[in-house]
Amino acid sequence: MINKTVLLIGATGLVGGECLKLLLHGDLYKKITVLTRSPLTPMIHDERFDNHLIDFDNLSNYRHLMKADHVISALGATIKKAKTKENFYKVDFTYTYEIAKLAAEQGAEHYFLVSALGADPDSAIFYNRVKGEVERAVQNLPYLSINIFRPSLIVGARREKRLTEEVSKLFAGIFSFIIPARYKPVRAADIAGAIMKIAVSNPSGVRIVESDEIVKIAK
Repeated sequence: MINKTVLLIGATGLVGGECLKLLLHGDLYKKITVLTRSPLTPMIHDERFDNHLIDFDNLSNYRHLMKADHVISALGATIKKAKTKENFYKVDFTYTYEIAKLAAEQGAEHYFLVSALGADPDSAIFYNRVKGEVERAVQNLPYLSINIFRPSLIVGARREKRLTEEVSKLFAGIFSFIIPARYKPVRAADIAGAIMKIAVSNPSGVRIVESDEIVKIAK
């Protein structure tokens, strides 16, 4: 175990859930703090684990909970789930950035962000533009290291089925031999695995980890 603490955001999502599994089954951190809107199920019994329910619209009220050495942010929505672009922006930019900022103010040293392939603050595509904007914003925060992961289509056991994702997975399976590695679907478990491996190495500086590299690191 490294003598460090970790803050995890987005544990109810696919990638965040895989990160939580690795955190609980491993011995990387002496304390694991998870912030969610609702309680995690099933109940987790681990002396290192703390789950705090918070109101994401009033994040400054919880700054005392954001004191950690490492921060893993797997928070994210889809425009369909968020229902409006404004709600999507609030989750993927505002919440993500504000937590990163508050944690940095509390002394966090290393930040891990799950972004997306094609993230670009100048993109004409709204989704990619928001992802790029938050990447750019967090890079201006005073962390010793910032690691940004840009996966392609993320696959895994989701609670809800997504038709476009199922079609994309089928297409990728049939034509995998002609799809460049960077654009192939990535397992959520591999993203979590890559995050943990980089966390152990304790790097410095800013690193962008593209989709194909995520898979290589996880192996």
